[in-house]
Amino acid sequence: MAKLSLSTTFQASKNINPTYYKVWHTQKPYIVLKGGRNSFKSSVIALLLVFKMAQAIQKGQRVEIVVIRKVANTLYDSVYQQIKWALDKFGLADKFEPRKSPYKIIHKETNSTFHFYGQDDYEKLKSNKVGGIIAVWYEEASEFKSSEEFDQSNVTFMRQKHPDYDRVQFFWSYNPPRNPYSWINTWTESLRDSESYLIHESSYLDDTLGFVTEQMLDEIERIKKNDYDYYRYLYLGQAVGLGNNVYNIDLMQGVDAVPEDERPIYLYFASDTGHQQSATTSLCLLLTHKLGEQRPRVYLLDTYYYSPQGRVHKKAPSQLSKDLREFELQMSKKYKRVTIRNRTMDSAEGAIRNQYFEDYGIRWHAVNKKKKVVMTEYVQSLLAEGRFYYLKTPNNLEYFINEHKTYAWDERSLLNDDPQVIKENDHTCDAFQYFVMDNLRDLGLEH
Repeated sequence: MAKLSLSTTFQASKNINPTYYKVWHTQKPYIVLKGGRNSFKSSVIALLLVFKMAQAIQKGQRVEIVVIRKVANTLYDSVYQQIKWALDKFGLADKFEPRKSPYKIIHKETNSTFHFYGQDDYEKLKSNKVGGIIAVWYEEASEFKSSEEFDQSNVTFMRQKHPDYDRVQFFWSYNPPRNPYSWINTWTESLRDSESYLIHESSYLDDTLGFVTEQMLDEIERIKKNDYDYYRYLYLGQAVGLGNNVYNIDLMQGVDAVPEDERPIYLYFASDTGHQQSATTSLCLLLTHKLGEQRPRVYLLDTYYYSPQGRVHKKAPSQLSKDLREFELQMSKKYKRVTIRNRTMDSAEGAIRNQYFEDYGIRWHAVNKKKKVVMTEYVQSLLAEGRFYYLKTPNNLEYFINEHKTYAWDERSLLNDDPQVIKENDHTCDAFQYFVMDNLRDLGLEH
């Protein structure tokens, strides 16, 4: 087997914060890294896995390393790029060949390989015949449904252990959910006394090498000032709890008009529909750019709202389709130089989406919904960053703001892994979540 020379340019002391030395040197088979954003835990694991593969190749071994995320379509922009970055850090990028369909990064001379899988394609993952596995990494482990998903695949990988190694080493990395009763928080706590597990906690405050830039620190300080509990959750990695109210309404900033010194970028519409039983709403939102700021601001321009309650004759999908179109045309006329970027609707809605397409040849995009606690956290991030504003129109105040003021968690579910909101007067709340979830990249919220 060909030899692989480790780059002499890589120095652990310049690339790995001292808090991670115990992770780098541990012989324990199971390593769990939990921490806040900008703690660089994923970078450390990527560097360590590249180091382990390089060491093995130096010994004349062909080895395999498996990297897993919950959803396969998130692989390329996350762990795949992370491993490529780590290879470059070691000066080894030219020794490996990145491939797609399926995602692999292969050592050109020995065929030692990094394999990338999505747990959502479990049958493919389970049936893989990799062999020679020395390590497995679950990135963003909190996205998984339960620890049973780890157990199911771990057995498969253990059977395919490299014959020269005593065990497969497993890594997990995640940002702790704010709900202390989330399954992964309770799972990690249950493992603290296990001799086989290393539980490592970190935050951006552990950075002694200057990886956290001044720009990052400014952003952190802004969130810390706006919403201290959210700062503790997001950057310190603390399970601060959910409280009763879902949002801090003080972070929704009312204005009389969009400032003239901000450049409009796109218009968006987001709708939650109810038909005969509950309200139908549509939000019109504007993305703007302010000079000197990297990420856009969001303005709620106005709200359409129709409730069938107390009405003898209730609007049919054909009438609601017409209403949504008239609202769109009205807003487009006000902001006629701004392109409509996206229209988002509840994925469970069929009648109005189909009616709208039949009437106007335009498709509303069905949002990819997630657990309520996940969707609300993205909204909370936008609010905590101080980037959301609303025009003080009558409908915005009566419906959007009033609904968000009373939007609360169901106390009976707060001790559960999957807490639920009180499903009353929450239609604009749902529509706002759909908007955020369907436009994460545009909003600068992907991470």
